[in-house]
Order: sequence, then structure tokens, then C-alpha cells
Amino acid sequence: MDDDTKARNRLLLATLVRVGGLAIFFLGIAIIYTNLVRPGGWPQLGAIVAILGVIDAMVAPRLLKRAWDEQDREGQ
Repeated sequence: MDDDTKARNRLLLATLVRVGGLAIFFLGIAIIYTNLVRPGGWPQLGAIVAILGVIDAMVAPRLLKRAWDEQDREGQ
């Protein structure tokens, strides 16, 4: 696999991870304000899910980059 393909695949994966975290965040917001889980919403559960979504969107791509950098160093 050439460097351009590897970089494109890594960018795509990091973007998908961020979008997934954003989707989890919006799920948490929906749990808070809608009848998705129980009538009247569930603010405690929704807040936990929303916070986990933000953490996922912010931290997971950095962890992926760190793993990829380590993998590249071993490959040289």
C-alpha cells in the first residue's frame, strides 16, 4: 500500500470515528429532551451518553494517531 492510500484511509477512519462520537453526543441530547427512552426524557442518562460522545469524538482520533505513529516508527 502506498503512502497516499494509507494516509487517505487513516483520514477516513479518523473522520468516521469523530462522526460516530458526534452521533453518540446527539443521541445523548435526544435522550435528555425526547421520549426516546422514557416519557419526559431522562436527563441523567442522556448527560452521561452525551459526555461519552464528546470524549469519543475528541480523544479517540488522537489515540488512533498515536498508534499509527508508533506503527510507522516500527516499520522504518
